[in-house]
Amino acid sequence: MSATTSASRAGTGGRVVAIVQARLGSTRLPLKSLLSLRGLPIIDWVTQRLGRARRLDGLIVAVPDTELDRVLFEHLTRRGVPVMAGPEEDVLARFAQAAKQADAGLVVRVCADNPCIWGDAVDRLVDFYRKGGCEYAYNHIPRKNLWPDGLGAEILSRDLLDELDKRARLPGQREHCLNYIWDNAQSYRIATFDPEEPWLRRPELKLDVDSAEDFRRLALLPLSPAMDAREIIDACDGEAGTV
Repeated sequence: MSATTSASRAGTGGRVVAIVQARLGSTRLPLKSLLSLRGLPIIDWVTQRLGRARRLDGLIVAVPDTELDRVLFEHLTRRGVPVMAGPEEDVLARFAQAAKQADAGLVVRVCADNPCIWGDAVDRLVDFYRKGGCEYAYNHIPRKNLWPDGLGAEILSRDLLDELDKRARLPGQREHCLNYIWDNAQSYRIATFDPEEPWLRRPELKLDVDSAEDFRRLALLPLSPAMDAREIIDACDGEAGTV
């Protein structure tokens, strides 16, 4: 690998754009992006909470170009949220198309099943990446870090995303758009970091919505879209204390 290629992959310039990956055809929890969590659709939790991130220059939601997902497309359009439709199964192609449409220089990947995403966690991720030393960074899952599951995101350069779109061939690498990095981890500089605050070091907490049980658990908590991470964690601890 040449030094020029590595530097391009880890570019830190250009617009910082969050791309939210959303769909209605989930097999484990159908229609989850539009499920009402405490009176607000989950996708609105995600876009509203991302709107508080100070390091983002924009966001766009990437949805499949299916008849079912047209409902989600129109929902977002009515709310003034930028949205694009792309291939249903080839999520990597959809993601790359969204980055191009949004003129992204740095791409922050966000899953639409993270209603508790925290703008400050996204800001910290962007700052961490911009310090250099990596080509891909993350704090959305507790993998070699102490973050709760569901507060953060993933980040990479647009150049690297376009490279993945050209290189990835396996179905699993097209459907799970950043799997190529992990499948070839020896070829990429991957990095993560821990939260500074002791109260935020809670890797056992699961705040995303993968299943009906995840939705039930969050829906019964006294949450609101305006809460910061400390309030959300306190709400989770309060619930645990009542069981």
